[in-house]
Amino acid sequence: MTTMSEQTTDQRPLHERVAADLRHEILSGIVLPGAALLTAELRERFATSSATVARALHILREERLVTSCANMANKAPDSVVIEHRQRTMQPARSLAPADPGQPFRWVTEARRRGVSANCVLLDVKPVPEPPAHVAQALGLNAGNPALLRSQLLTFDNEPAALVKAYFPLQIVHGTAMTEHRKIRGGTSTLLARLGYPPRRCVDSVSARIPTQEQHALLKLPPNVPVLRTFRVVYSDNDRPVEAHDTVEAGHLYELQYEFSQVL
Repeated sequence: MTTMSEQTTDQRPLHERVAADLRHEILSGIVLPGAALLTAELRERFATSSATVARALHILREERLVTSCANMANKAPDSVVIEHRQRTMQPARSLAPADPGQPFRWVTEARRRGVSANCVLLDVKPVPEPPAHVAQALGLNAGNPALLRSQLLTFDNEPAALVKAYFPLQIVHGTAMTEHRKIRGGTSTLLARLGYPPRRCVDSVSARIPTQEQHALLKLPPNVPVLRTFRVVYSDNDRPVEAHDTVEAGHLYELQYEFSQVL
């Protein structure tokens, strides 16, 4: 385990560095649920004060990674690790249209992993001038509008992801997609019925500092980053039909991709 003396280039406040190391160990499974985090042991390990340790544990309590415990087996640990809420999702599984009568595949996949998932529709509107990166991804020229559908995805009633999905207005005009209501089976199911089935997608994933909007809608604890995924979905003849700009809460979301060797 790394000590603070080895981190001479890290300019973050000491309590944030302590919290970062403990967070990594909890999310990685190095420290298991039920483990006690004792101030005396942490103070010695990180060669710091009780006040600094207390501030670090406060951060982890805000993120609901640990909880206070007054007494356990005649000891008095400052905190006990609880089961972390980060969920592993496989984005590739949500690309295909839903089976008849089934909900959006993202919801189905989350439920398969034991998570109560839901989608809250925030906004549906035409965008006369979509963002430059969206226009480029969808192959839209100046004056070609897009349709924006914004939604909030939740895990166990907790905000987990904010999705801004763009579609060429030309191909969805006059359909249920332009209405402020959920689409049974998701937008990919409706696009498939319109003759634009998904054939492949390209995901660009990066870590970001959340914007004010993202921080508020995702109800993020302080200093928690987001994962940003920009997905472009292509249909037949490699025509782009969707562009999703998604941010996922870093403390709740883990993305998993599976690859096979191409010979």
